[in-house]
Amino acid sequence: MTPHSITLYDTTLRDGAQAEGINFSLEDKLRIARRLAEFGIHYIEGGWPGSNEKDIAFFEQSARQSWGTAKITAFGSTCKVGVKASEDPQVQLLLKAETPAVTFFGKSWLLHVEKVLRTTAEENKRMISDTVSVLKRAGREVIYDAEHFFDGYKANPDYALQTLQAAAEAGADYVVLCDTNGGTLPHEISQITQTVLAQVKTKVGIHTHNDCGLGVANALAAVLSGACQVQGTINGYGERTGNCNLTSVMPLLELKLQQPCLPEGKLAQLSELSFYVDELANQNHDNRAPFVGISSFAHKGGMHVNAVNKTEVSYEHIKPELVGNRQRILVGELSGRTNVMMKARELGLELDEKAPATRVILDEIKKLEKDGYEFEAADASFELLVRRHLDHFQASFELGEYHVSMRKNAIHGFTNCEATVKISIDGQILHTVANGDGPVNALDNSLRQALMQRYPQVAGFHLIDYKVRIMDSASGTAAKTRVLITSSDGHREWGTVGVSDNVIEASWLALCDSAQYYLLTQKS
Repeated sequence: MTPHSITLYDTTLRDGAQAEGINFSLEDKLRIARRLAEFGIHYIEGGWPGSNEKDIAFFEQSARQSWGTAKITAFGSTCKVGVKASEDPQVQLLLKAETPAVTFFGKSWLLHVEKVLRTTAEENKRMISDTVSVLKRAGREVIYDAEHFFDGYKANPDYALQTLQAAAEAGADYVVLCDTNGGTLPHEISQITQTVLAQVKTKVGIHTHNDCGLGVANALAAVLSGACQVQGTINGYGERTGNCNLTSVMPLLELKLQQPCLPEGKLAQLSELSFYVDELANQNHDNRAPFVGISSFAHKGGMHVNAVNKTEVSYEHIKPELVGNRQRILVGELSGRTNVMMKARELGLELDEKAPATRVILDEIKKLEKDGYEFEAADASFELLVRRHLDHFQASFELGEYHVSMRKNAIHGFTNCEATVKISIDGQILHTVANGDGPVNALDNSLRQALMQRYPQVAGFHLIDYKVRIMDSASGTAAKTRVLITSSDGHREWGTVGVSDNVIEASWLALCDSAQYYLLTQKS
């Protein structure tokens, strides 16, 4: 295939914001737009200036900023039925946004023309053509999104093509084929895109939705057939099941199809961009997302890890660093000694794969996992386990005993939790009592009070996440519980794990591991 220039069109701030559970503030939108511009996205759709005050404010502020090579784009629709585009208030708002490019959508499917717009086929074409003409006379680059194009084409190919020709003949710079319902298959996308390119004399783009899980595949099918613009969102946000995921499309274009679409070196920032947008959107990152998920290059099976240790390409289709990711080795019941050795190496520990200690560590891991432990999100607990089998490990403190009590006053409505902790440091017994919002918080406070007497640096870290999972719910209240704790010192994070048939004990084990690990890092 002969490479052709591909432009990237991001609609995270408009189409992505229509996803359930996503809402961007004005400052969020400006920050994401700036990050997308720095990354090298060509078109950044800021929103619909006719729909809400926040989008109007976005365009007012964006007009006063420099965006480098990126083009901020306003989005809207055709003029209304029976109204000239030059007199349509919504079209005037598109112009008032003062963006270099304007995108608007129109109808390609007669079903929508007749039953939604309730107008004629000719009037619909007039609306498309007239809107393009007004925007072009104002000096804007015009991108026409042909809504429901593939459904419209399959119902009436001649009319669907006529709507594109109306836009192209009026001067549209792009006509974009939209699979708005997300129900078209890749071979259909390919065939129909080729037909469009043979009959419509302007640049063609593609806008796909992911209702069949084919958003990315359909976008690539269109590109392979000659489309030169891909519209989508970061992390695939969008209506229903989402839009075409640009964080998958961009590496596929560059690394698999040899279609450069970003400035040199920017693809290595892809994982960081994905996390950044998730953070501002207040979304949990998808660990299994292709290319950018933390599990994308994670290896757990013993055979896989053994092969990757010899040559990464055996189980990695690209170098993780190309997309800003990294290889991760997991340990568990399916692990072999190579897993333990490579994971230890990842944590900065030298461990011979064939050493007796490695077999002992592996056997203990498998026993613990049988009991309910899980080390994939608990690197700190894993490192402590390994170090305990090495000669040079010395614990910062020894566990003694603890007691937790809770008092509830039903009349006055208050709850009081108190924890007593005894630990030993270099033979000295430290005994502390502390209150907390709950039993785990009280334990954490009491343990810290004891440690502070010898290790004042423990004030430098805190818990940021606490997860509880019931391992065997059929056992009812006697079920085993796994507690995962994430801690941070403001610069890095680490995970620890505890398992018991008592949730307080499981929490205590994870808390102690967290403190042991932090103090260990302070010594090194």
